[in-house]
Amino acid sequence: MSDEVQPGHVRIRLDLSYDGADFHGWAKQAGGRRTVQGEIEDALRTVTRTKDTTYELTVAGRTDAGVHARGQVAHVDLPAELWAEHREKLLKRLAGRLAKDVRVWRLTEAPEGFNARFSAIWRRYAYRVTDDPGGVDPLLRGHVLWHDWPLDVEAMNEAARRLVGEHDFAAYCKKREGATTIRTLQELSLVRGSDGVVTATVRADAFCHNMVRSLIGALLFVGDGHRGPEWPGKVLAAGVRDSAVHVVRPHGLTLEEVGYPADELLAARNKEARNKRSLPSAGCC
Repeated sequence: MSDEVQPGHVRIRLDLSYDGADFHGWAKQAGGRRTVQGEIEDALRTVTRTKDTTYELTVAGRTDAGVHARGQVAHVDLPAELWAEHREKLLKRLAGRLAKDVRVWRLTEAPEGFNARFSAIWRRYAYRVTDDPGGVDPLLRGHVLWHDWPLDVEAMNEAARRLVGEHDFAAYCKKREGATTIRTLQELSLVRGSDGVVTATVRADAFCHNMVRSLIGALLFVGDGHRGPEWPGKVLAAGVRDSAVHVVRPHGLTLEEVGYPADELLAARNKEARNKRSLPSAGCC
């Protein structure tokens, strides 16, 4: 699959963030539902005075409804003349047009071979939860889950260590036709802050649908004593969805950062990421 920028066009990288509470996820949807992609594309058409043209965004990670992003990355291919005309004022004009719950922070010409989705080598999410018996700080209620059982963070970390590495995460993903559920989970760790909020850091080369929220759901069951630290690993090994693994609510989840290789490695990563993966122990498929 070619990812060549069309002649006369330039690829622009967008670094952005949003509060997902009032969005129906990233991707455009039929029926006029408000989405992050739709909002930014509409604003882009307006500020460049190209109402009859849609410049479609490609994003590093499609977030679900209610999920936030602090370090989201996208790209868009614009006509070179349009970019030259608007580049100096485009960022400020977008700030004036966009609603306050979505911001574009940087607009830069992407290096050759860059693709916001396929060039990424990792995505890092944070999930925040508190077990304070009084509930969630009202100022944090849109970004922190309340769990009404005391949590043993040490036991959760013990369970998390058994999940790190390259595995088939079918037991923790919502299966999509034709898509692999093999992922490399590079980091899964939890820390309780001085404010009592437990922050889980989850970093992987990519994520399948509902993977982060399902992993957190399993770890919460360990943290509150309903299951032992070995249980999430057993669910992973079984390879099938377990009804005891709950997909936790989206508002505690934030996409914090997306990582990319050095510029000279972008094209190779772009190509590699498009290949369907298999586990070494799984033979040919």
